[in-house]
Amino acid sequence: MARNREPVLKRARALGIEPQYMGINKQSKRNPQQRRKKKSEYGIQLNEKQKVKFLYGLQETQFKNTFIKATKRKGSAGANLLIMLESRFDNIVFRMGFAATRREARQLVNHGHFLLNGNKANIPSMELKEGDVISVREKSKSSPKFKELKDMMITTPQWLSIDLEKLEGKILTTPTREDVDLPVEERFIVEFYSK
Repeated sequence: MARNREPVLKRARALGIEPQYMGINKQSKRNPQQRRKKKSEYGIQLNEKQKVKFLYGLQETQFKNTFIKATKRKGSAGANLLIMLESRFDNIVFRMGFAATRREARQLVNHGHFLLNGNKANIPSMELKEGDVISVREKSKSSPKFKELKDMMITTPQWLSIDLEKLEGKILTTPTREDVDLPVEERFIVEFYSK
């Protein structure tokens, strides 16, 4: 399986993303005002696609397949794409505050630390629906990672609810485009793939 091993801060800076969107609280020492030459229309579209791929931790084939599924749904293809990415299992674990970054959330899901509606689930790319309940497995609750969560103050999006005592969360509603707080212009992604 292909992995992206490039430095997160370096890649985020190249794409014009603040490290806080990646779950990293660091400041770049570089001057963001240093811009290269003006980007072409294609360059802008490619940059937006690369930005979304990087934020959600997807490879090219997986991202393209998700886009194709998004175009087959009713409504705007760009908004559908972002909603589908926001509804991924690993992203919801990150949004609930069970992991500091999406990469960590993906690893925790892969290692089987969570139950989905009472059943073991270890596929990070699963698309979850309204009413699904994610809980930490009993064996995993004793680990230091999850013990420290009970003392933390976690803010979650409005479409999710979380119970830190039980270490479980529920999807209240399907996320909308307004719930996606990332600095992304999805219309450029649609234009990129429609060529």
